[in-house]
Amino acid sequence: MRLFWLSVPSLALLMVPFVTLAVLTPWSDFHTAYGDGQAVAVSLGLSMVSIPLIIALGLPLALWLARTQHRWRSLVEVAVLVPLLTPPLAMGILLISVYGPYGSIGEVLNAMGVSLNNNAPAFVLAQVYGALPYFVLSARVAFENVPRDIEEAGQTLGASPLMVFWRLTLPVAARGLAAGLAIAWVRVIGEFGIVMVFCYFPQGIPVKLFINLQNDGVGSIYPLLWILLVTTLPLPLWCLMRAGKPRKEPPPEPA
Repeated sequence: MRLFWLSVPSLALLMVPFVTLAVLTPWSDFHTAYGDGQAVAVSLGLSMVSIPLIIALGLPLALWLARTQHRWRSLVEVAVLVPLLTPPLAMGILLISVYGPYGSIGEVLNAMGVSLNNNAPAFVLAQVYGALPYFVLSARVAFENVPRDIEEAGQTLGASPLMVFWRLTLPVAARGLAAGLAIAWVRVIGEFGIVMVFCYFPQGIPVKLFINLQNDGVGSIYPLLWILLVTTLPLPLWCLMRAGKPRKEPPPEPA
């Protein structure tokens, strides 16, 4: 109990901003600003594109990192960590340098009639760069926690590698993968730095919050801020609560 009271200051420090938000929100005049609805539609709609891409791109890499003993594994891990550790503002500048109108790949794409700047594909690309490393690292840990003897037993019984993955590996790693997906969801919805630099348009929720703050002051952003929190937090909170529950062990068989 004494340890709990020692933890109260840190808990209070973490909760003060959210309590303040609830107190300062003008509930009697709760309304969004012009363009907020479109920003919500942009963030949610394009996230439905980027999240499947992140899963499709991240699962094979995470599984390879969890299972391989290849000498290049350390280099691949560094390649995943570098985008994660790069500040979002710098990452946005790098994406412009690569995919922008005068970037190395951007010039080739422009010659083909494809543009990746201030449009929906650029927005999705920024979301993928912001969230993919987090998902890969979380999924790798989830796959590493799958006992190898379970997979070996499936292979011994004649199951194909694909069947072992779908029927054994994925169900056992489901909680860890859900946690990785929750982190990716938060990064996708809340990404600001990369999106702000690389694709200012179309404007998602974070960029619209920044514009409202500049134009009308902090008092005008609370409704959209609530929408951002309600949109972002339920999935990761649910995943964390699920991950914290102990697995139910089957009852022992009678002797």
